[in-house]
Amino acid sequence: MMNRILNHDQIQHIAKRIAYQIYETNVEEKEIVVAGINGGGVDFAKKIMDILKKITDAEIILCRVDMDKSNPLESGVKTSIGIEDYKNKSIVLIDDVLNSGTTLIYGTHHFLKTPIKQLKTAVLVNRNHKRYPIKADFKGISLSTSLNEHIKVVFENKNNAVYLE
Repeated sequence: MMNRILNHDQIQHIAKRIAYQIYETNVEEKEIVVAGINGGGVDFAKKIMDILKKITDAEIILCRVDMDKSNPLESGVKTSIGIEDYKNKSIVLIDDVLNSGTTLIYGTHHFLKTPIKQLKTAVLVNRNHKRYPIKADFKGISLSTSLNEHIKVVFENKNNAVYLE
């Protein structure tokens, strides 16, 4: 059985709030790298990027972060832009759900191999089941769920939703 946790309008509101928080922490920046983790993280990053483009004159650079989420250590982390495109810049690493922290910690590790100005993290849903010492600097909602429950995020045109299964 699926229970809807967030509807389309609520997700839009959260994306807008997070975009403003990102803007506030980067008000002096000329460029901001919005790095979405493959899957829902990229979709959520695009939503935030669209809002950022409306509220700041900074150049917003979209970066796709690819990894095998079940085994990021072996697969490694790859980005759609080169190191020179994010070196010495402010980066926001974005995912849809923070569950164990695996994808955020490996994504963070990848960017920290290069000199950068700052690195922040943002998630739509924080499940509070972390195995790693990483947190979301910006989060939509926090849910205390059991380990056997699943969060499903759906990004569809005009019909975004988050479900608890």
